[in-house]
Amino acid sequence: MKTFTKPTDEELKKRLTPEQYQVTQHEGTEPAFRNEYWDNHKPGIYVDVVSGEPLFSSIDKYDSGTGWPSFTRPIDPAHITTRTDHKLFSARTEVRSAEANSHLGHVFDDGPAPTGQRYCMNSASLRFVPVARLEEEGYGQFLTLFK
Repeated sequence: MKTFTKPTDEELKKRLTPEQYQVTQHEGTEPAFRNEYWDNHKPGIYVDVVSGEPLFSSIDKYDSGTGWPSFTRPIDPAHITTRTDHKLFSARTEVRSAEANSHLGHVFDDGPAPTGQRYCMNSASLRFVPVARLEEEGYGQFLTLFK
């Protein structure tokens, strides 16, 4: 991956949709069941909409019934960071991208095997790269996941 320099706030406002900007830069949450990837079943990977960091694979995606894309684990834990979020009535673990520091969603300990975790992400913080485009878009190293 190339060295990433986060764009300025003004550049992000121009490059992202208002919803993508609100979710990634201001810890927003998109509506359940009314977002791009909650019901996506195609093979591929999900990358940070700001930096392009590879975050999650369709192999680890499952239907959690929440209306948001949910995963059992990240592709590489080095691409995410977590911190405690006290914005609601209880503490939650917020998930952010490591390089761009984009808000992605939250992780909960109520997921299926093998991890028992549910990475509940916002579609607005992700961009889906189908398997057929992995090589072309510079993510060829992830093709082995799908063989």
